[in-house]
Formats: sequence, structure tokens, C-alpha cells
Amino acid sequence: MKTLKAFVLLSALALVSVSCKDNAQPEIKTVEMEQPEMASKLTLDPNATYAKAEFGIEGMTCVMGCAKTIEKKIAKMEGVKSATVDFDRRLAMVEYDNAKVTPNALEEAVVSVSDTYSVNSMKTVDAFSSEQHTCDAECMANCPHKKM
Repeated sequence: MKTLKAFVLLSALALVSVSCKDNAQPEIKTVEMEQPEMASKLTLDPNATYAKAEFGIEGMTCVMGCAKTIEKKIAKMEGVKSATVDFDRRLAMVEYDNAKVTPNALEEAVVSVSDTYSVNSMKTVDAFSSEQHTCDAECMANCPHKKM
């Protein structure tokens, strides 16, 4: 019995001494990734004339699946400086280069995400409805942006 205990003890010590390493280094792998095409898009033309458009979007049922998907699709368009889709107000606000993007192209981008979406009330604006608006003396009486 003593021999069996000694054999088990020696086997365990041999196993521990062989399997444990104090200087274990983690394996590091370098993976080259392709640069996204967005890098070339991020350089905006300083001489471009940018317009702002606001339009309603019907058919959205959720924030992440609908509004964010449409927002990303519009933002990826060449010539689009910024795009925001407000799910609660069912409103898209897009700033774009007049020479590269048309209102029809914006509408086509929305509809191409899903044919359940439709665009209404497309209009070009000087400032988005969510931006701060200040009225002069003439518009103060009827200003729709003034806070109640």
C-alpha cells in the first residue's frame, strides 16, 4: 500500500511539474484589417454649397431597426455631411452637398432600405427644427419656435 501511495504521489508531482510553466507568454497574432471607405468620405469639400433638408418618414416601427438603419444609409451617401433620424418625431434632418445629392436621391435612399418606408413633406430649411432659433422683432408675434 505504501508503494501505491508513493507511486500516486510521484505521478502527481511529475504531472504538476511538467504542466506548470512560470514564464507562459500569451500568443499574440497581428491581423491586418481593411480600412473602411468612410475615411475618404470624411474629408468634406470646403468649397461645396451645403443645403439642409427636413422630411417626414412614415412606416418606422422602432428606433434601432428602423430609424438608425435609415440614418446610417443616408449618412453613407457621398456628399452627405450629416444625417439624423428622430424616431419620436418621425423626422429626418440631412445636411448635404447640393452638387452631389438631390432631394430625390435622399427619398430613394429611404425607400431602398425597405418599401414600407415613405417620405413626406420634403423641404429645404435654413436651420433644422431642433436647432436654436432666434426671432427678430418682426417675427416675435407669430414665431412658431418661441417657447411657451
